[in-house]
Amino acid sequence: MNLLITAGPTREAIDPVRYLSNRSSGRMGYALAQAALEAGHGVTLISGPVSIPAPVGAQVVRVESAQDMYEAVRSHLASQDAAIFAAAVADYRPAQVAGQKIKKASEQLTLQLERTPDILGSARAVFGFQGVLVGFAAETEDLLAHAQEKLHRKGCDLLIANDVSRPGTGFDSEENEVTLLFPNAAPRPLPRGPKTAIAREIIRLVSGLRRPPSIP
Repeated sequence: MNLLITAGPTREAIDPVRYLSNRSSGRMGYALAQAALEAGHGVTLISGPVSIPAPVGAQVVRVESAQDMYEAVRSHLASQDAAIFAAAVADYRPAQVAGQKIKKASEQLTLQLERTPDILGSARAVFGFQGVLVGFAAETEDLLAHAQEKLHRKGCDLLIANDVSRPGTGFDSEENEVTLLFPNAAPRPLPRGPKTAIAREIIRLVSGLRRPPSIP
């Protein structure tokens, strides 16, 4: 199989030296890429800014903003059998980016934000992707309810939900604890463990979900 995997955070510029971002380290996405390579799959890894080395053998596309990642996914998605969207993409970005560093001139500063493009939501509806589609849901409350809604709304074959409010798992951690959700099956929890082990199980499941080619 050919797999596209997104990983890491995005950075949304405020001015030439400041940006909005999140706590994602990219470890989960990079572990998925490594597991896919070990299983003999081809991997295109679209990565936001991270400080970890890329898996040897992956085609790495480095991006910074949500818009950059959107464009990279659109460019590479058609040739993939499956896509795993593990990146923590910013939902909002500054509506205006200052051309020069914003100076500290007042007690308060108001930023107007606008929505970033919905990459996972565009896979089916905009890009017309027909392969296996896998998303992630990082939540801090009502995990399964939010994840189930996202699974169906975005047309996923599998959605991996994790509670990022728990210490020691999720963002910027070596371990994770997730629940796997499918359109027509009961949620399946995976116990806490190294992201590398969880990644191998996800890749095994994605390989089994491979869709048959469409008939012209």
